Amino acid sequence: MSKSMLDEIRNWFRPSDGGEDITLAPDCPAQAASALAPTAFVIDDEEGVCKVITMTLASMEIASEKFYSAGEAVAALDRGLPSIVFLDVALQSSDAIDVIRGLAERGYSGVVQLMSGSNVELLDDVRRIGTRHGLDMRPPLTKPFRTQSIRQIIADANLPRRRVSINNLDEARENGWLELWYQPKVDLRKNVLAGAEGLIRCRHPAHGILEPASFLPGATESSHSALTELVIATALRDWSEIAATGVSLHLAVNTSIGALTNLQLPALIRENRPRSANWPGLILEITESDVVKESSLVHEIATQLRIYGITLAIDDFGEGFSSFARLRDIPFAELKLDRSFVRNSGTDKRNASICQTIINLAHDFGAIAVAEGIDNADDLRAVHRMGCDIGQGYFLARPMPKMDLISLLQQRVRAPVS
Repeated sequence: MSKSMLDEIRNWFRPSDGGEDITLAPDCPAQAASALAPTAFVIDDEEGVCKVITMTLASMEIASEKFYSAGEAVAALDRGLPSIVFLDVALQSSDAIDVIRGLAERGYSGVVQLMSGSNVELLDDVRRIGTRHGLDMRPPLTKPFRTQSIRQIIADANLPRRRVSINNLDEARENGWLELWYQPKVDLRKNVLAGAEGLIRCRHPAHGILEPASFLPGATESSHSALTELVIATALRDWSEIAATGVSLHLAVNTSIGALTNLQLPALIRENRPRSANWPGLILEITESDVVKESSLVHEIATQLRIYGITLAIDDFGEGFSSFARLRDIPFAELKLDRSFVRNSGTDKRNASICQTIINLAHDFGAIAVAEGIDNADDLRAVHRMGCDIGQGYFLARPMPKMDLISLLQQRVRAPVS
């Protein structure tokens, strides 16, 4: 895939009038943006290193805390999660693996920047462990380094804002704070827009736009079921509004088998489904772990849903190592590569090998292979070269509110990517 083609793909998801990138401009109150400003943890037992990093971050208006051991840092995670973690591999009486486990247990979605004077092979092994835990592990930084390296890391990191939690999912739903944002999916074979995944967001009156990690943990099973009903009904209704632009997108949403079994799906779909003959159906994404635990139930639900034009995608595939026997019995339309394997697939031979195997497996089952979590050009080129069908990730386009997606489609209606 050439650089010009990459530019064409990325530019397709930006306004043609030269204005601000709508995928990067959530409607968030100014006070909320300030309260959620990026923060950093610096974890290193060398005082000089900590000082260089914290002073550089301060000059960039990024608040930071420094820690000299893994235990101190992990304990601090319970007070709040930072946007980026600068992490030394070897610490006194502890090491980076302890911190990686602590971050993973808390569902950390920020950036992890490894640092060490150790050999490159050790750094790469630690990085792979972090990736397997689902963390965003950036290329290791070898000591000694200059302050410019820190500045470049921050510039490249596109730091997430600090997480704010709200206590009640039902409150958010009942107050109408929840909405679906859509992340475009690109057909890597034809270089055209293929569809979009609906991702739940909370538009909080005080905190602005919140991602699921801020309001889903701790929710009851009944709350999850109510949310699933809202998400499916919203996506079905949104399709008609989006299709009015002249573009018929195949929409997808996330759900769980537990939530689906608690809903009257046929009635929900009949009441909300589009009446257009051009409706391509809806994709419900369930995780591989659900398939492993409830394969017979998944088969039953998937078969029933096909009657109504609803198909299944197996999400996070490769994470749970499900048996092929179970996979064989599930009527699924998409196999989504787990982002931990897609990440660094352009440079990590092991990840690339796993991605290639999953892509081939999807094709052998007559399904579409979808790579999510594409965050850089190398990974996009890699999965394209492997024959992956659909690409999705921040490098291509970020999730956006429905009206922003509609505005974009109105600008680019029926225009090919290349």
